[in-house]
Amino acid sequence: MARADLILDLVEAERRGDRDKFRVLVEAVISEERANQHHLLADRLSEIITTSGNSLVRDDHAVALRDLAKEVVPKRRLSDLELAPVPRRVVSELVEEQRRADLLRSYGIEPRNRLLLSGPPGNGKTSVAEAIASELMLPFYVIRYEGVISSFLGETASRIDSAFEFARTRRCVLFFDELDTIAKERSDEHETGEIKRVVSTLLLQIDQLPPHVVLIGATNHSELLDRAAWRRFQIRAELSTPSRSQATQFLEKLAVRLGGDLGFTPRTLADKLAGASFAELEEFALDVRRRTVLEMPDSDVRRIVQERLEHRRDQAVA
Repeated sequence: MARADLILDLVEAERRGDRDKFRVLVEAVISEERANQHHLLADRLSEIITTSGNSLVRDDHAVALRDLAKEVVPKRRLSDLELAPVPRRVVSELVEEQRRADLLRSYGIEPRNRLLLSGPPGNGKTSVAEAIASELMLPFYVIRYEGVISSFLGETASRIDSAFEFARTRRCVLFFDELDTIAKERSDEHETGEIKRVVSTLLLQIDQLPPHVVLIGATNHSELLDRAAWRRFQIRAELSTPSRSQATQFLEKLAVRLGGDLGFTPRTLADKLAGASFAELEEFALDVRRRTVLEMPDSDVRRIVQERLEHRRDQAVA
């Protein structure tokens, strides 16, 4: 059964005629009922407040969901990630606020639920989003741009509406990778009116997103984001290329996880791979380990590492 405070707030919102607040509260009730496995009640409530008025059963296996987003099983925890102090703090605070939302609400405060991650590719934006979903034990939905973006005028905005409508009635983490794809700066004279309508739709949906849905956006090019979209995110964190100490710690964990020697000490290897992203460090270590296993029992790990380093340098020059 829905929390007593939600029911009281629902009645108060209806008494005041605050339809927007009433809808947000009903969506919160639907989310809680789904969490309690009361899917029939949740589906019925969802039908009642759905603007289209159809009787589509909105469950985790709905065709609409498969078209617009895919559910990913998180494989990372925050403890698995090497983050700089500031990003680690802000991400940890977001997780704590969501976990202790009832305490905050008892003081009339809602937890923050919108996080923007920026920085060069390969430095953990997707991994951070996965880890947040894992820490909160929530479903993790990744927006499928091939399903959302349409060549037909006006259809993209409608599909964005549908994706958010689905998410609003669930406690979940909704992840927009490469957010600049659909949230481009509207003042750019080269952008079409259709793109501007899509951005406006996205902003409206973000504004209406209830606190029980954690929205995470990621971009490699924050300078391309519409300024209003950038401001919609309460928390912003930049994930930069790893420092020497971060790379060293990451390589130490990789060596343990892969169960083998990487040819050099992690610190020495971090120096030799200076400037590499976390993804590049992981791929390098996997490549070395893969070759080492295939050449057993006469593997020369140091030689394998040297060959990979030389290949990396040749690619950089080319």
